[in-house]
Amino acid sequence: MNTPPSASTPERLLQRLDWQVIRRLDGLLQGDYRSLFYGYGLDFADLREYQPEDDIRYIDWNVTARMSVPYVRQYLEDRDITAWFLLDLSPSMDFGTAPTATLKRTMLVDFVTTLARLLTRHGNRVGAVFYGNGVERVIPARGGKLHVLRLINDLLRHTPLPRAPFTNLTPLFEAGLRSLKRRSLVFILSDFLCAPGWERTLHLLSQRHETLAVRLWDPREIDLPDVGPMIMEDAETGEQLYVDTHDPHFRRQFSALAQEREATVKTALKRAGVDTLALSTEDDLVRAISRFAIQRRQRRKMN
Repeated sequence: MNTPPSASTPERLLQRLDWQVIRRLDGLLQGDYRSLFYGYGLDFADLREYQPEDDIRYIDWNVTARMSVPYVRQYLEDRDITAWFLLDLSPSMDFGTAPTATLKRTMLVDFVTTLARLLTRHGNRVGAVFYGNGVERVIPARGGKLHVLRLINDLLRHTPLPRAPFTNLTPLFEAGLRSLKRRSLVFILSDFLCAPGWERTLHLLSQRHETLAVRLWDPREIDLPDVGPMIMEDAETGEQLYVDTHDPHFRRQFSALAQEREATVKTALKRAGVDTLALSTEDDLVRAISRFAIQRRQRRKMN
């Protein structure tokens, strides 16, 4: 999966992932692709009093306030799933360092292609919202292989931004709130290197839709290697800084700040009530998705 997106046509990219990823996933999941996402595509059916084993996300707070007793919403599962990809395509997504790694943007394209094909093969629909320097476009949710190819083509043809103000993901989540009319499965793909303050909007999104955050990251963003003097450049603003990576004190400070940022993002995502898949540029996509599916299956059994 080391081919940059620009070197592939939509057909060749889909064919490669079909052989290298999707078929392997089908084998590991044994056709149970819904183990990745349960409780999605639901239609409201009824209300009943809350039971201790119920999911608190389904509590109807308006009815609860009126009755002074907790009530939960019951849903009938749709046979079809509508999935949306909210995509952070800001400049920091074009980062990748290790020789065996890909760009974060490449991992994003591979993940979207894999999940879109997996879902549409089973008769479901997928749509997307592109965010670069603001929300750039909304691709309506449709089904079929041709729609997946069009989505891939739009991603491959998307021109990376050379520079942009520091990313603010709140407009992306607001666009999701406006565009998604029925309960959907939402994948947010981002490195979450962005301005703070998006938790509340993401929480609102997760209350209306089953929301999964796919956090894309590169190992060198956390552990800086000892490669001597170098110029570091902010991927978002272009600001440059001369540093000496021989200095162990500098590397420790860099790592400490990066880990603090990681902890802040994890806490914010947990507060927003979304499940998270951390996807490294060095990860094997099949193993990462399979691991995530197993974790979700185990969590569901415990609920």
